[in-house]
Amino acid sequence: MIDIKLIRENPELVKESQKKRGFLEEDVDKVIKYDKEWRQLKEEADSLRQKRNSISERINQAKKEGKKIDLLLKEAKEIPIHLAKIESILNQKKDQRDSILKEIPNIIDKSVPIGDDSHNKVLKTFGKAKKLKVVKDHADLLESLDLLDTKKAGEVAASRFYYLKGDLVKLNYAIINFALDFLRKKGFTLIQPPFMLRKEVLEGALPLSAFEETIYKIESENLYLIGTAEHAINAYHMNEIVKNLPERFAGISSCFRKEAGSHGKDTKGIFRIHQFEKIEQFVFSKPEDSWKEFDLLLKNSEEILKQLEIPFRFVLLSSRDTGRVPTKTVDFEGWFPSQKAYRELGSCSNCLDYQARRSNIKFQDKGDFKFVHTLNNTAIATERMIVCLVENNQQPDGSIKIPKALWKYTGFKEIKTPKSKPAKKENKKTLKKNIKKA
Repeated sequence: MIDIKLIRENPELVKESQKKRGFLEEDVDKVIKYDKEWRQLKEEADSLRQKRNSISERINQAKKEGKKIDLLLKEAKEIPIHLAKIESILNQKKDQRDSILKEIPNIIDKSVPIGDDSHNKVLKTFGKAKKLKVVKDHADLLESLDLLDTKKAGEVAASRFYYLKGDLVKLNYAIINFALDFLRKKGFTLIQPPFMLRKEVLEGALPLSAFEETIYKIESENLYLIGTAEHAINAYHMNEIVKNLPERFAGISSCFRKEAGSHGKDTKGIFRIHQFEKIEQFVFSKPEDSWKEFDLLLKNSEEILKQLEIPFRFVLLSSRDTGRVPTKTVDFEGWFPSQKAYRELGSCSNCLDYQARRSNIKFQDKGDFKFVHTLNNTAIATERMIVCLVENNQQPDGSIKIPKALWKYTGFKEIKTPKSKPAKKENKKTLKKNIKKA
């Protein structure tokens, strides 16, 4: 969440950000109102505590001097009752203030275009969009090779689930291992986090109320399935002081999403699914270094996608298309020949101290304790990357070429079409017998 001091000292800046994002400016006024009431009550409570301490000293002094203490004792008994009432209202005002404060999105960066997704800005395009003579949708292509079965998965689970088969399984793990090796060579620490988190831990990474429709909840337990390794890695230093910054992680996890609100959209194949694997770059950084780390993460994505020989582009998201947590997000979109369009493969975001403040993650700076900055980047979401890879590398005969960077992980350079089996030749004896029978 954003710093309450920012709202106290510069509410217009926060209101301007709310306006750019399409959120209510009046929420800022509500926070200011409850905060003002809370501070007034806090002053009153602090004054009563001082008075209580003072009366205790006066009672002790009066006893020593042999003076009457009846009135002082009466006043001493009344103070805790009055204080308890004030503290109850004080806590109520704090809860009202913080409940709204936690829902206010991060301050949008000045470089972000203002408006909806139609104002997203293409920063750079890499490679040429392939024009194939014969283009098959990835689902048709993979099903024809008996590598994908969504029909049976729909019967045993639900729509948007899948069975990967044969060489496609090898390709999936080849992409994973390629990305992990790439990031390890870059000095990232590999980490595989829990696939479930408690509610209060998840809320340390994001305003849960805005995402509950997309996250799976474990029935009768205080646990949620993660939608990304980002949230679990963020929690790794929850309520801690981080000593060595920057700290860079490469997280590997399965991810689970309801995809609520996507009914009828991208339902075919494995483009938009409930379960997938993802390699996540995540950085804990000093505030002064976070934009340098942002550029590093983006550069890693560029190198990965180039090695996978994908035509792609970087797109700066507009103010209303940026998530609540980041101050700025750059999407990378791959070219999908069957759709004749660029579609999202992942994103790179700087969240400043928004998550660290919610999760209480700090570092020591010359005797002072400050909140770290957190950044995240989708190195690869493997199933969606498979879709992009196979569509761009499909051949006229229905086979699929494998990018060179993956050869040592797959053990093969292409996925071939099944050859039709030749008819069995009948020997002369069998042929004579068949002729006699006829």
